[in-house]
Amino acid sequence: MPNKPLMLALLLPLAACATGELPPSVRLPPDAIPVAADPMRSAILGSAFALNNPSAPSAKLRAAALVEFMAADTRWDIRWSEYSPLTGLALDAARQEIRQSFGVAAGASPQAVADGFFGAARALERGNDIFLPPGLFTEPSASLAQLTTPPVLPAARNATALAERELYRIESERRSGGGPGGGGGGGGGGAHP
Repeated sequence: MPNKPLMLALLLPLAACATGELPPSVRLPPDAIPVAADPMRSAILGSAFALNNPSAPSAKLRAAALVEFMAADTRWDIRWSEYSPLTGLALDAARQEIRQSFGVAAGASPQAVADGFFGAARALERGNDIFLPPGLFTEPSASLAQLTTPPVLPAARNATALAERELYRIESERRSGGGPGGGGGGGGGGAHP
C-alpha cells in the first residue's frame, strides 16, 4: 500500500490549483468558425480579414465577437505563449475599444458580449431586427446604430493584424524547424494545423 501521507502531500498542491477562480472565457457558437477548423486560428484569420478589408457590417460584428473570444482566450490557452506578449496587450486594447465604441456595459461578461455581437450579426445576415440583450448596452438606441453601421476600429484592426502576423511567424518557424522547441527536423505537430 502506498504511503498515504506522501500521496496526500503530492496531491495537496494540485487541490490548491483547483480552488482558484478560472479566468473568464468565451464559448463560440457552432456558426462562428468553419467546420473542423481550429477556433483560435480561425478567429485570428477571420477577424483580421473582416476588420482590415471592406466587409459587410455582419462580418465586422462577427470579428468583434472573435476579438472578445481571443482577448479572453489569451488568459488561459497555453498556445498564446508562443505569440509575442504584445499580442495579448493589443487584443485587450482592441476589446476595450470595441466595448466602448458599441456602448457595452462595464463589467459585462466576455460570453455575453460575444453572444450579443454574434446575435446581431445573425440578425443582419437574415434581414431581421437586432435584439439587444437587456443590460448589455448602456444606451440601446446608440448601440443599435453602431451595430447596423459598425465604426472604424483602429486598435482592433492593429491587434488582429498583429495576431495574424504572429500566427504566420509561428507556422513558418514550425515548417522550417526553427523557433522555440525547433529541432531542425521540419517541425511537425504543433498547436496550429
